[in-house]
Amino acid sequence: MRTICLYFEIHQIIHLKRYRFFDIGNDHYYYDDYANETGMNEVAERSYLPALSTLIEMAKSSGGAFKVALSISGVALEQLEIHAPAVIDLLHQLNDTGCCEFLCEPYSHGLSSLANEDCFREEVLRQRDKMKQMFGKEPKVFRNSSLIYSDEIGGLVASMGFKGMLTEGAKHVLGWKSPHYVYHCNQAPSLKLLLRDFKLSDDISLRFSNSDWAEYPLFADKYINWIDVLPQEEQVINIFMELSALGMAQPLSSNILEFLKALPECARAKGITFSTPTEIVTKLKSVSQLDVPYPMSWVDEERDTSSWLGNVLQREAFNKLYSVAERVHLSDDRRIKQDWDYLQASNNFRFMTTKNTGIWLNRGIYDSPYDAFTNYMNILGDFIKRVNSLYPEDVDSEELNSLLTTIKNQGDEITELQKEVAKWQAKAEKETAAKKTAAKKVVVAKESVVKKEPTAKKSATKKTAESKKAVGRAKKTVTKKEE
Repeated sequence: MRTICLYFEIHQIIHLKRYRFFDIGNDHYYYDDYANETGMNEVAERSYLPALSTLIEMAKSSGGAFKVALSISGVALEQLEIHAPAVIDLLHQLNDTGCCEFLCEPYSHGLSSLANEDCFREEVLRQRDKMKQMFGKEPKVFRNSSLIYSDEIGGLVASMGFKGMLTEGAKHVLGWKSPHYVYHCNQAPSLKLLLRDFKLSDDISLRFSNSDWAEYPLFADKYINWIDVLPQEEQVINIFMELSALGMAQPLSSNILEFLKALPECARAKGITFSTPTEIVTKLKSVSQLDVPYPMSWVDEERDTSSWLGNVLQREAFNKLYSVAERVHLSDDRRIKQDWDYLQASNNFRFMTTKNTGIWLNRGIYDSPYDAFTNYMNILGDFIKRVNSLYPEDVDSEELNSLLTTIKNQGDEITELQKEVAKWQAKAEKETAAKKTAAKKVVVAKESVVKKEPTAKKSATKKTAESKKAVGRAKKTVTKKEE
């Protein structure tokens, strides 16, 4: 049976403030709080609140037939908790319907998967713990920032215990193959891959309200028809987009939410279902491995990483940031850690792009990519000075690596000890339960004996009395005969 996997991403940028060269060493706060608050409130009012309310309504009215998946970056969760807690409430309500699966992604929505394995692993596991704490379930499927994927990244994700991963159905990778099947990572066959159908996804997120589009206006029955006429053996239709597309990229006045609400009924009429990513990777087998030697993403026509690392400015900023990754990893300073998350966010590098994509890019406070680079590098200069004040540059790489190895070994030892403790606790609980069961049996047996004793005594007394009566009767008979 053909099924639709509908997925939305929630992430909002952290706006940096104007930071001059002379602020380095004097001002350690890098953010535009007003822009962050107004930006989050705007997207919450225009998109997140009405869109999530619609998804909740769809889940409840479908009787469990409608399914959807969401992922939320850690930095977005922080901003929502501060500026738009009503969105968090709706996320919990959607979770309570049982029709939504929450996926895991990097905490910072950054590019650590392209730079530093330890940083990537740490923030992914931190985000997984946060999602489990918030929504009660540990994510089984992973979604990297902007769907970035390569063979190496897939192997790393599989090593963290994930069963599936979302990525882009890029033409230069698939070739003649279709994105409407389940594939698997060539380095870890246990990791199944769900590939985005970029045309069907962009028809909603980019083209829906465009009156110059040949398919305008788009109705739900037409959209489902496009899916229905696909070859019968193509069973999985992956529609992935940002949640902000509903209300921001496509205004509510375009009836985008009414279109969305009509999809389940139109799909049901054609025998098409909705499934979560975990349901798909659990039930369906992979048809083939996917070979992706170089990272791909869902951004721009090239579907690669050139939007963030395509020019000298971007690579210089990127390399400078991750040059202190090991030192930040050693730090337990909360402010350092938070700044690290915010400075890693991919939009910081996107603002520096010099690509001409034909699509307008909102650079915020920046007039040009060079302006974005200058501002970011000023902030990074101050950040690196703070990091080096904790772990000086004269600590050479060999000594730093030794410290990191010691920390890693200690962490591994603690993990093993925790497993051992859990094992003995389980054994102790089992033995305690066995003792309680045995004690209960003894009590029951004693009670049974106590109940039987009075009955036995009564029976014996009765038999004794009857015997005496019989003896008495016999004596009387003998006496009569003698007479």
